[in-house]
This record gives sequence, structure tokens and C-alpha cells, in this order.
Amino acid sequence: MGVRIDLHTHSTESDGTDTPAELVATAVAAGLDAIAITDHDTTAGWAEAERAVRELAQPGGFRLVPGAELSCSCPDGNGRTITVHLLAYLFAPDSAALVAEQSRLRAERRTRLHEMARHMAADGFPIDPDGLMAGLPPDSPGGRPHLARALVDAGTVASVNEAFARFLGGSGRYYLPRTDTPVHRAIEMITDAGGATVLAHPFATARGPVVSEEVVAELAERGLAGIEIDHPDHDPATRERLRGLAGELDLIPTGSSDYHGTNKTIRIGQETTPPDSLDRLIDRCTGSKVIC
Repeated sequence: MGVRIDLHTHSTESDGTDTPAELVATAVAAGLDAIAITDHDTTAGWAEAERAVRELAQPGGFRLVPGAELSCSCPDGNGRTITVHLLAYLFAPDSAALVAEQSRLRAERRTRLHEMARHMAADGFPIDPDGLMAGLPPDSPGGRPHLARALVDAGTVASVNEAFARFLGGSGRYYLPRTDTPVHRAIEMITDAGGATVLAHPFATARGPVVSEEVVAELAERGLAGIEIDHPDHDPATRERLRGLAGELDLIPTGSSDYHGTNKTIRIGQETTPPDSLDRLIDRCTGSKVIC
């Protein structure tokens, strides 16, 4: 079967349903050789995940790549500014600039989540805004999936996807915008912190507007290390296009499930990264080490 590596997973420290320890256990049980923990705007799950690697995996037989997923504002190449996601790997978590920005983002995400829940409660939905916030881990940014899950638990919708489609998506009545990190600043902060950045699901049009190839090329010039190619939201033609682009721009090609536990139907390890791509990422990084 070969080496199986999944470089995009989420835990309860952001919007997944597995704790960091459960995430590691799930990966080991699925036969994976390595995963990256990439919660949104937080490194709070790193320590627990590292302990789980020590306890659950065979020494040297499983690797954990510490990381995070950053939401960024970016020109799309057609005159608009859109949101893109950067996967950041193996950076120093105590970088002052990064700590400050992640703290700002987490605070804004929590305020936004509470406001969305408050608006829904005011309209008669069976949601307790304060209870929702109290149930989040202290360092978790929180997010729309938490509100979606509360709607599922209340019987208002049948699934997280339905909650987004009806109420919480970008065109939904209860959606509120947020202020993301400018993408060039994010790349610079992660690079300065000894890490490497990969553009997540860059051409996933089902998620909304995407950037042009020219923008990807410009990001590569600014220090972007790689692009996520094999992702559940990329069809075969898109993957082929991205593979060609990665070759032209000398970007590291990755593959990942974007696993969120039961918040999505995607299986951990459903998409994987070639071992040499992980090696290339590691070679670029000096901020943190792979845990094994």
C-alpha cells in the first residue's frame, strides 16, 4: 500500500469532532503513517496530539506534523478580494507576530460565532448562545460548524451541511463576515517563524470564488511553498491542471482529506500526500520538528 500521509486534519480545538488525542488514534487505526494537525488559527492541540503519538503509536512508526490553517484575504486576479486558506507547517508557535495575529483571529471568530447564535436565538431557534460558547475549549476559535452542530442536536436540521445550506453559508441570513489576515502577510509571518505554507484546496469552486493561476504564481514568488492538489473538492480535471501548475512553479504538491470528524463525511486518509512532498516541506522548515 505504501506510505500514507494526510496533511490536513482538524480536531476539537477548532471545528473538528475528534479531540487531538482521538485524531491521532483515528489516524493510527486507519493505517496512516503521518498526519498534520491543522486547526484553524490555533496551535492549542499540538501538545495533546504529541502526547498521543508517544502513547498510541509505535516509536518511530508514526509521524505528527504540527501545523495550522489560516484564513486569508487575497486578490482573486479578477478585481475582487476573496478568502483563501493557507496550511502552515512546522513553524515556531511562539513567534510574536504569529501569536498576536492568531489571538486576534480567535477572538474575532468567537465574537462572530456568539453574534450569529444570538441572532438565531432572537428569531426563535432553540439555541443557547452563552451555553454554546461555554462548551468550546478555552483556546478554540470556534466557528460556524459549532453552531451547525447545535442546530443538528436541537433537531432543527438533519446535518451540518443542511445547516450551512439553509442558514450559515455565505449567502445565508445568519452569516456574518470576518476580517482575515492578508495572504502576503500570512506567508511572510509563517516564513519568518521558520515554517512553510501550502495553498489549501485552491480551485475548489464548490466552496465559492477561487484565485486565478496568475495569483498562484504571484504567491509562489512571495514565498508560498506548495499547493494542495488531491483534495475531496477537486475533480480529476482540476487535479491535473494543478499538477501542471505545481510543476511549472516548482511548488510542492500535497494531498489531504481535510478531515473534520463527524462534521463532514470525508474519511481521514481519503486523500494523501506523496512521501517526497513531505520531505521537501520538512527540508524548508526550521521552526518546529516532526513528532515521532
